[in-house]
Amino acid sequence: MKIAVVGATGLVGRMMLKVLEERNVLPDDLIPVASERSAGKKVRFNQCEFPVVLPEDALKIEPEIALFSAGGSASLKWGQKFADAGTFVIDNSSAWRMHDNVPLVVPEINADAIQSYTKIIANPNCSTIGLVLALAPLHHHYGIRRVVVSTYQSVTGSGIKAVHQLENERAGKSADRVYPHQIDLNVIPHGGHFDETGYTSEEVKLVNETRKILEDQSIQLTSTVVRVPVYGGHSESVNVELEKDFDLDELTNHLRNMPGIIIQDDPQNSFYPMPLFAEGKDEVFVGRIRRDFSRPNSLNLWIVSDNLRKGAATNAVQIAEYLLKKGLV
Repeated sequence: MKIAVVGATGLVGRMMLKVLEERNVLPDDLIPVASERSAGKKVRFNQCEFPVVLPEDALKIEPEIALFSAGGSASLKWGQKFADAGTFVIDNSSAWRMHDNVPLVVPEINADAIQSYTKIIANPNCSTIGLVLALAPLHHHYGIRRVVVSTYQSVTGSGIKAVHQLENERAGKSADRVYPHQIDLNVIPHGGHFDETGYTSEEVKLVNETRKILEDQSIQLTSTVVRVPVYGGHSESVNVELEKDFDLDELTNHLRNMPGIIIQDDPQNSFYPMPLFAEGKDEVFVGRIRRDFSRPNSLNLWIVSDNLRKGAATNAVQIAEYLLKKGLV
């Protein structure tokens, strides 16, 4: 079996390689792929070194699976070419997510959307994955009417240059800016680009992707995306209005029984999810579960997950595992 990792030298690409090793998804031939500026460099995987190649060279090798994390333009340019050659493309960019014939997959929720003919499979946005894992059991048992979400997103979600901006600012050094403002000792209510409505592309993704994954266009959802100076993961403050009333203990048990979720909810003892402790873990952590007394059938949640792992690399590798388990490759 041959697996290509397109964007292997980036933050998410390197994490994909790490997660493949950790989960023992070890191909006979690993094909690290990147742009010309990285071609020829060596990538270490499973105690061996592999040379980085260009996409056109990887295409000739005909991998069974290609994990893409090289940005939307690379995915649009090369994704269909790999798919046409028979490769299952698992794409981490936003390029294919809203295409009607492309499944948008969080394996714990909708892995059955993957078929032998769905050669391009989209990985959701990192913020969407944590959100929908918590919303899915609530929607199943109670029905969701409306969601209000505010995100607190790690700089790692903007790539290595954003990490360098924070590190340099923290050290008092001049820094090339990825963000329009200083990020150290600051929060920036700006993720992606603004449209004519005043919302950002990251906020629109949360709305559209959640509806697609949960297969319900009637869910009313509004979001505010905020970038914060942390490394360990994305956090979300979520208010949910349900169709039916609920017993809070029973609802919490539904969340606890959802694969991929860990409940951390003992606020009296200062025990709740935080990115400091979510970093390096694959689970989505949920806490501060409490009834919203301002509206009927409503509650508040606090959700945290490592955006480089479950929010990107781990989810993609889980999709690859599903393809292998089902004998599709």
